[in-house]
Amino acid sequence: MDYTKIMPMLTLRGKIVFPHTAIYFDVSRKKSISALEEAMSQDQMIFLTGQVDPNKDEPKREDIYDVGTIARIKQLVRLPQGLVRILAEGVGRGRLLEICESEPFFRVEVMTRELDEREMNEKEQEAFLQSIKDALKIYASENPKFNENLLKQMMDIDQLEVLVDELATNLPIHILQKQMILETLDLSARAEKLLVMLNEEIEILEIRKDLQGRVKQSVDKGQKDYILREQMKVIREELGEENIQDDAGEYREKTEQLKASKEVKEKLLKEIKRFQGMPAAAAESSMIRGYIETLLDMPWNKSSKDNKDIKKAIQILEEDHYGLTKVKERIVEFLAVRALTRKGEAPIICLVGPPGTGKTSIARSIARAMNKKYVRISLGGIRDEAEIRGHRRTYVGAMPGRIVEAIRQAKVKNPLLLLDEIDKVSSDYKGDTASALLEVLDGEQNVNFRDHYLELPLDLSDVFFVATANDLETIPRPLLDRMEIIEVNSYTENEKFHIACKYLIPKQIEKNGLKEEHLLIENEAVYAIIRSYTREAGVRELERKIGQIARRTARKMMEEERNSVTVTEENLKEFLGTPIYVREEKQKKPEIGIVTGLAWTPVGGDTLSIEVNIMPGKGEFELTGRLGDVMKESARAGISYIRSVSSDYQIEPSFFEKNDIHIHIPEGAVPKDGPSAGITMATAMLSAITKIPVRGDLAMTGEITLRGRVLPIGGLKEKILAAKVEGIQEILVPVQNQKDVRELEEEIISGVTITYVSQMEEVIKKAFTKSL
Repeated sequence: MDYTKIMPMLTLRGKIVFPHTAIYFDVSRKKSISALEEAMSQDQMIFLTGQVDPNKDEPKREDIYDVGTIARIKQLVRLPQGLVRILAEGVGRGRLLEICESEPFFRVEVMTRELDEREMNEKEQEAFLQSIKDALKIYASENPKFNENLLKQMMDIDQLEVLVDELATNLPIHILQKQMILETLDLSARAEKLLVMLNEEIEILEIRKDLQGRVKQSVDKGQKDYILREQMKVIREELGEENIQDDAGEYREKTEQLKASKEVKEKLLKEIKRFQGMPAAAAESSMIRGYIETLLDMPWNKSSKDNKDIKKAIQILEEDHYGLTKVKERIVEFLAVRALTRKGEAPIICLVGPPGTGKTSIARSIARAMNKKYVRISLGGIRDEAEIRGHRRTYVGAMPGRIVEAIRQAKVKNPLLLLDEIDKVSSDYKGDTASALLEVLDGEQNVNFRDHYLELPLDLSDVFFVATANDLETIPRPLLDRMEIIEVNSYTENEKFHIACKYLIPKQIEKNGLKEEHLLIENEAVYAIIRSYTREAGVRELERKIGQIARRTARKMMEEERNSVTVTEENLKEFLGTPIYVREEKQKKPEIGIVTGLAWTPVGGDTLSIEVNIMPGKGEFELTGRLGDVMKESARAGISYIRSVSSDYQIEPSFFEKNDIHIHIPEGAVPKDGPSAGITMATAMLSAITKIPVRGDLAMTGEITLRGRVLPIGGLKEKILAAKVEGIQEILVPVQNQKDVRELEEEIISGVTITYVSQMEEVIKKAFTKSL
């Protein structure tokens, strides 16, 4: 029958005590220790029940299970640090009815049950008893960790109720399952639940054993290092979570969503099938994975929408760069054609000019103006053909070429692709890089560009190619023929001034943490920087000098606590030091055997002072100053011309046999070549032979023939700018270059007289201070 009793209660965390069992556990909470002390002072009986949440230190009524165990405290031992260890023996089940007191410990009213809800007959008990013992034997045989003494002890138990509670205590099942058995008051139901749990544990042990056996068979004796990986592999196979299968499914979904041709999708599905049937440990598996991911990342038919607003494009181009008229015009023409035809072939442009003239930055500006993705490939020093076409997949570590990688990076099929420094590609035994670029830059062929790695045709016809170069001489003719050449010439002094004021000064002010009102550079100071501290075709050195001024300004503001700094032509030395280039006087003294020539270099124009000396000798002809073969041939052509007309200038026929002629061009460390100094060297030699001075304010350029004709030359704009910097008043130019002069801006030719010549007689007449 049921009856109630008031007794102290102790809540257990993560532990269940069953009737008919004895168990040790430690107690540390003050409230629990007080409950134990109260029980020991009375009849040693205490109610033990579990907490729903074991992390709560102060459980309330809803945090405590209703059904627990009435236990007798058999032993109590006090340990250091306030711990108490007790031995409790379960007497019977009890149900919590009411908490009478919660301080200083729980005092509760408990209803106990001496009998189960229904009585079991002996045969039923015996059947359950034998079933549980048989299952326990199987469990113990499958689990080598199960204690043999404990098994023997349980086999000797002949009471079903005691066996169930004892086995529930020692079986490694979850605490919620133990609480469920404790709460099941009917013995038959309790025994049935335990038997089910025991059989489930046996099944788990058999599955684990089967898994371990299969893993052991699949692992070779020499592969002990891979045991853990193999175990994980088998487990994933059992759960259906194999990585390769998951990845293959994901790749198939992406292939279905991919905007690509049928050929590309068929290739992808074929590779996915190969990948799916390959072991994860195979070396080729990672290679195929990389190939599939590369194909999926490629923008086969994905394009960006170009800007069709020509006015907006012009505005962006003008905002970013000053000058560069030809480049801007070509871009606007392309946009106009694209707007009319809705297609228009993407041009392949090559910007050629000295360093620092804005070739690379204008490409970025073009991309912004056309609303295209911008990708840059630096070709300087590339000598392996595979860098362009990619490596074949048979090689370990194979990867796509730079062209494919750039398209992949842009994520659209119609970006602006900058091929920077195309004149600096080289070749070796691995292949010719320039020849590999022929297909890329050919509008007829690049529709089906085949990269060795991709093994599929890639359409490059929508890519806007922009190449940059400093010198066309090093670019092979077939490659040069495929590109539209646009020259980006040297900047004039006025252009540099506008670039400095509009772009460079604001950029450096912002870069160095200043504001517009902190630094003012007067116009005369900007011109002084250009003339006295820089001598270049572009504006890189000019930007460095402006940056130096900005840094000095920041330092002055911090040290001298100034609000602003003004840079004038007078105080410029405080910021940049002594001028590097001193401009010579415009009126130069006429000299015998010294003539000023003009030369073109990759960094802009330059002047050459050609010197000739005549000395007694045996008719030898010497050339010094590190001259190239073409320049030496021009000098020999010049002396041959002079000898052919020596009678016109009263030169003795024996003069060339009795005297040596020495031509020297200063700055001997700098290599010099080209035919454009032909008339200059001939004039200098004739001046030295006839002892007639040549005008010092005059410079000349042109190729000479044996008959004294003056042939056209290139790089005229740079040469004229160099002459103006040196204070030259008049320049002699071949008459056939008259068309080139007409294309130059008025600013370039102002302040200097351009005289056209077609014969050496005209040159001599203009250059010599007196007539012969």
